Amino acid sequence: MTMKSLLSLCALLPALTLPAHAHNLTVGQPLPSTSVADKGELILQGNDIVYQPWQTSQLSGKVRVIQAIAGRSSAKALNAPFIETIKSANLPNDKYQTTTIINQDDAIWGTGSFVKSSAEDSKKEFAWSSIVLDANGQVRSRWELKEESSAIIVLDPAGKVVFVKEGELSRSDIDQAMSKIQSLL
Repeated sequence: MTMKSLLSLCALLPALTLPAHAHNLTVGQPLPSTSVADKGELILQGNDIVYQPWQTSQLSGKVRVIQAIAGRSSAKALNAPFIETIKSANLPNDKYQTTTIINQDDAIWGTGSFVKSSAEDSKKEFAWSSIVLDANGQVRSRWELKEESSAIIVLDPAGKVVFVKEGELSRSDIDQAMSKIQSLL
């Protein structure tokens, strides 16, 4: 083997050995079941927030958009245009719900308490929304989601995945997700 061939092979090895990261969510299938016991779903009781355990079995019955995000403003910003599109669509609360799952374990070091208070403020502002604070990153780990990112998942009323994408949604992705949501209502 020549030195040039050896160098070429060495240059390719990192690309060949790096694992491709992919979630384990499949269109047409239910989400892999998981639960969040440390923190959990934020519930508004008067002006107070209480936490209750949350699990994926609670997701059936309505068309849902799940936004699973790292506890970072950069992750939240990735799909802000999609969330604004959802808000402006005025979807019927009896048939539709957004569930935001915030991975507090994937926050910038030292900002966990800010992530928690921001989630609580959001729950007070959008009381009808379902917000889950995942202190240990159970959901990200179980669904094999990328760190420091955002995933958008659309579920039918039976709890089956009809759309999923990690990272920033393009305009075409937003249109596709909204079309699927509208067709299920």
